[in-house]
Amino acid sequence: MVQVLGILRRGAGDPTYRTDPDGTVWRGIGTPVGPVTLRLRQGYDGAVHADAWGPGADWALDAVPAMLGADDDPSGFVAHHPSVADMHRRHPHWRLTRTGLVMEALVPAVIEQKVTGQEAFAGFRTLVHRFGERAPGPGADRGVWLQPTPDRLRRIPSWEWLRLHIDPARSRAVVQAAKVAGSLERTVGLPGEEVDRRLRSLPGIGVWTSAEVRFRAHGAADAVSFGDYHVAKNVGWALTGAAVDDAGMAELLEPYRPHRYRVQRLVELSGAGRPRRGPRMAPRTHLPGRR
Repeated sequence: MVQVLGILRRGAGDPTYRTDPDGTVWRGIGTPVGPVTLRLRQGYDGAVHADAWGPGADWALDAVPAMLGADDDPSGFVAHHPSVADMHRRHPHWRLTRTGLVMEALVPAVIEQKVTGQEAFAGFRTLVHRFGERAPGPGADRGVWLQPTPDRLRRIPSWEWLRLHIDPARSRAVVQAAKVAGSLERTVGLPGEEVDRRLRSLPGIGVWTSAEVRFRAHGAADAVSFGDYHVAKNVGWALTGAAVDDAGMAELLEPYRPHRYRVQRLVELSGAGRPRRGPRMAPRTHLPGRR
């Protein structure tokens, strides 16, 4: 369960996603019918027990099977590289989540554009705490929060985005998406190419952001994170023993259509990427409030 849902967590301090020592997952979700706290617990027999509180409880409970990968169809996936076959053997029960919530995936993805993970996670965390709301029911006591609603995002002043250390290019992309949030949510269930086209028609939404949204919200098994600082290098290393660029990754993954994202995620789950040496990239210091 945690393996499937882990891609929804935006850093260890994500206030919309909490885990208990026993593996219980708490999520604060803004559903189409209202906010909800969702609690998922996996028993010793492997069965997942779901509880929900708030106006969106029924919607969230109905969405749990897809969220846990029940709608994912890995048939036709063939490991063309020995390393991929090994990773697949080590993660046989992993399935691709499908939340059905586009804005939930899009907002943090935009915030993560072209910055370090540390900076992105901090910006998202502060955005939620400052402009989101507490999750209903016992979620509030557990410290679970909800992302800001599209209406709230549209009304955040430009200077407040800067205080969150989110620059104008990214904040404008979030605000523009929030203005058409209803249309974006209605892309769930459309063909993958059409979803990609509609997402990328928005200012500030490119190939990388579209993929990051589609494999979370739409369960798109072929959505690859081209343009990522690490993904191509890690996939190349895992499959050939040498880092590659996006063009090299595209060539390596071509035989896996329409399951290319499965390879990307298996590499991430297996930790099979290239070894990292040297200091991490430092967060930028030129935004307001930075020293």
